[in-house]
Amino acid sequence: MLIRRPTDLTYSDVSPKSVYTQRREFLRAMGLAGVAAFAGASAWRIGMPFDEVHATSKLDVATKSPFSTTEKETPYNDVTHYNNFYEFGTDKTAPAKNAQKFRTSPWSVSVEGEVKKPRKFSMDEILKIAPLEERIYRHRCVEAWSIVVPWIGFPFIELAKLVEPTPIAQFVAFESFFDPGQMPQAKYSGLEYPYVEGLRLDEAMNPLTLIGVGMYGETLPNQDGAPVRMVVPWKYGYKSIKSIVKIRFVAKQPPTTWNRMAPREYGFYSNVNPNVDHPRWSQAKERRLGEIFKRPTLMFNGYGDQVASLYNGMDLKKSY
Repeated sequence: MLIRRPTDLTYSDVSPKSVYTQRREFLRAMGLAGVAAFAGASAWRIGMPFDEVHATSKLDVATKSPFSTTEKETPYNDVTHYNNFYEFGTDKTAPAKNAQKFRTSPWSVSVEGEVKKPRKFSMDEILKIAPLEERIYRHRCVEAWSIVVPWIGFPFIELAKLVEPTPIAQFVAFESFFDPGQMPQAKYSGLEYPYVEGLRLDEAMNPLTLIGVGMYGETLPNQDGAPVRMVVPWKYGYKSIKSIVKIRFVAKQPPTTWNRMAPREYGFYSNVNPNVDHPRWSQAKERRLGEIFKRPTLMFNGYGDQVASLYNGMDLKKSY
């Protein structure tokens, strides 16, 4: 069922969530800290900070999507406390701590380049581009861990329709927000900023490619890419760029942060492929956050029926 939002409610007006996560107190009260370790909790979970306050807000406009997997969702606390967001620190637990004061309102996304109708969208306009859906997607990180997340968003193609790409456009380039004053940890990461990513146009227009504005029924936490990000489930996680401020439709393949940083390790396409190892580790297996045992990595992360045809005739060991 689609629940419509009042037309006079703006993104900045949404009330903060009133119930916050305080797992340290919960575990202490229940006496389960030792039990969690005994049950096989990973070392990162034992050492994670438990009591950050996440001022997210409810998004009650989502309808279920037929693209969703039926796999068990990864717990919200795991997804919000184990992150790659180097602007807020390179340790997996750092973004949850360092991104709490990140200012995400007001926010706008500029869409430009090879389009007939370039435009700058406010967050309120983004939320009205298309009906929001909940899509439960599998995700695979290049570092051999994986998650299952219920995202809230809409297909990227709906935004593209509004700006009308020209025939010259063959790729889409994305750029993240960057402010060294709000992100002082970035200078220790070794990366160039702002963070940039890109997709081939047909990849971006695939029905699976999502503009994400929320997860788990709420707006995005800062450490997970607030207020708007990409979600590309058949590619390794770093392709799903966070906190977007600029989208450009371009004629040539755009530079991407990790490919520019280490081209032998991170290719432009970055499709999940168990047959192509990272130079420093195997990609054949993965571990779901919160689980003990590894599982086989699926080609295209299990989305081959929807995306394999995009790569017909390509050598995916060379175009990795």
